Amino acid sequence: MSSSSSPRDGGVRRVGYGSHAAQYAEWSPVEDARGIVVVIHGGYWRARYDLSLGRPLAADLNRRGWSTLNLEYRRIGDGGGAPQTFDDVAAGIDLLADLVPGYAAPIVALGHSAGGHLAVWAAGRGRHGWPERVRLTQVISQAGVLDLDAALRDRLSDGVVAELLGSAGEPHRFDPRQQLPLDVPVTCLHAPDDVDVPITQSLDYVRAARAAGAEASFVEVAGGHFDLIRPGTDAWARVVGVLDLLPTR
Repeated sequence: MSSSSSPRDGGVRRVGYGSHAAQYAEWSPVEDARGIVVVIHGGYWRARYDLSLGRPLAADLNRRGWSTLNLEYRRIGDGGGAPQTFDDVAAGIDLLADLVPGYAAPIVALGHSAGGHLAVWAAGRGRHGWPERVRLTQVISQAGVLDLDAALRDRLSDGVVAELLGSAGEPHRFDPRQQLPLDVPVTCLHAPDDVDVPITQSLDYVRAARAAGAEASFVEVAGGHFDLIRPGTDAWARVVGVLDLLPTR
């Protein structure tokens, strides 16, 4: 954990985990918290999107009694891609080992779009050579890109998956669909009118996960791609509803 971490307004602390400008998170602890939610923003892994997308979610979850770690990471165009983006997500989650030593559960990864991909990937990262000082206990994917092969075939966001993977070998190490079965429960929320990430990304993942013996569930929401990250919408209420069903400390 970076020694340059400093308090910020509203009880939010910026905590670094590397020397790159994007290697940091915003830590918002809540007294007697129900658990910890790691918020992973989307934006198709591109540098022009950042963790400001996750701030409204983190603030709402804090009000509801959850501590949050709003995670930034290197993205395409700013030092990211495979494996750097994945290295950062793994290291960012493992910050919790220093921030709350000995904390057990629940630790939930909540990710939207490309962040949903990274959240589900992170639940199985230990199998593929990444450190795993902190084990996730639940993943919530909000319109996640969960099948990179299909996303590449469908040329989602102008074929961005090819940019993400670049020349990295062993693409199965980066693809949630190819990591099944997970031993961490996954809930996928998705709207049928999502024009940015097709709902089949979630539906097909859940079907495959269940067939492989993993615990996975699907929740249909309204509001296209972005209502899932807008507190106050029905779609966000469904996300909160999933969290409300989880066992707490």
